[in-house]
Amino acid sequence: MDIRKTAAETASRAGLEFTEPAEYVFEEKDYEPKELAAFIDHTLLKPEASAEEIDAICDQALEHSFASVCVNPTYAGQVSRRLKGSGVRTCCVIGFPFGTHEPEIKAAETVKAISDGAEEVDMVIDIANVKNGEWRKAFEDISTVVRAAEGKALVKVIIETALLTDEEKVGICTVARLAGADFVKTSTGYSKGGATAEDVELMRRTVGAEMGVKASGGIRTYTDAVKMLNAGASRLGCSAGVAIVTG
Repeated sequence: MDIRKTAAETASRAGLEFTEPAEYVFEEKDYEPKELAAFIDHTLLKPEASAEEIDAICDQALEHSFASVCVNPTYAGQVSRRLKGSGVRTCCVIGFPFGTHEPEIKAAETVKAISDGAEEVDMVIDIANVKNGEWRKAFEDISTVVRAAEGKALVKVIIETALLTDEEKVGICTVARLAGADFVKTSTGYSKGGATAEDVELMRRTVGAEMGVKASGGIRTYTDAVKMLNAGASRLGCSAGVAIVTG
C-alpha cells in the first residue's frame, strides 16, 4: 500500500485539502524501566471501578510520575483534585467504548470533562463512518470534539485498529490529523484486539512527526512497552503501569 496515495485519496473524499505531514525519524532505543513512566497513561476504565480504586491509581501515578491517569468522565473531578499541582495530568475517555454517540453529545461530554478538570480527552470515533466510507462524517465527528476542547485539553482519537483494514487505518489517521487532533490511539481495550507494533508503525508513518501516537490495549510488560515506543508510539495506555516501570 502507498500510504501517501491512500491518505491523499481519503482527504479528497472527505472534501479536505491534503498536506504532507512532517517526516518522522524512527530510532531504536533502550530504556530503563523507570524511564517508561513519562510515557504511561495509568488507566482504570472498568465500569465497576470504585472511588477507592481511583484514589489508589492516582497515588500510584504520583509515586511513579506517570504522564496521566485515564478514567471514565464521572471520575474526572476526583482525579483532578487528587493530582492537583503534581504534574500528572487528568485524562478521561469520551464516547467510550463504542463511539456511537452523536458528535454533539461527544462535544458536550468533552466540555463537561474539561470543566471537571480533564486536561486530556481520548475520544472514540464512530467506526461505522469509516466502514461506510463516509469520510466527511468521520472528519466532523473528530473536529466537533477538537472544537469543544478549544485548546484546553489534548484530544486523542481512538480508531480501534482491530476492526479496520490497513487502508482504513491510514484514512482515519489522515482525517484525524487534518481535523486538528493531537494524537491518534490504537484501541479502547474493549474490542477483539489491542495495540500491535505493526499498527503503531503504520499510524506513525501516516501522521508523521507532528502528532502523538498512543498505543493502548494489551501492553502488560516492559518488553511490550519498549516495542511500542520503538515502533513510533509517544504515549502508552496501560493498566499494568506499575509492573512495567518496576521491571
